[in-house]
Amino acid sequence: MGFYSRLNVAWVANDSMLCVGLDPDLARFPEILRGGVQEIETFCKQIIDATGDLVCAFKPQIAYFAAHGAEKQLENICAYIRLHYPDVVIILDAKRGDIGDTAKLYAREAFVRYGADAVTVNPYLGTDSLEPFLATPDKGTIVLCRTSNA
Repeated sequence: MGFYSRLNVAWVANDSMLCVGLDPDLARFPEILRGGVQEIETFCKQIIDATGDLVCAFKPQIAYFAAHGAEKQLENICAYIRLHYPDVVIILDAKRGDIGDTAKLYAREAFVRYGADAVTVNPYLGTDSLEPFLATPDKGTIVLCRTSNA
């Protein structure tokens, strides 16, 4: 099933268009959860369990995981969502944008390693940076046009 079909199923299943971002900032964690990468996974799973029946999507921000060497925890979190909330889509917030060969690897990272249904990309380097994402069957590519941070 393609990304938009999966997203529609999630909208209907949970009667919601809510997307919850998973941006684990250790400095803002409750004191009991401050520590290392395992606490990042625990915290995110608690957020997922608290909101899983209310959302159509989860959107983990890859930099918050990578900065702490928690890529394996991100893999575990994506697998956890798939297992416990199979109708909810995963949008990997990566804002990737690089030359063609590198973009192919980023697409593989998003869709194979993390099992994301969609990924955010930055079109600054042109169509070469988008093609590997757009060419991946049944996956979504969300192109950054203007951010809310502007």
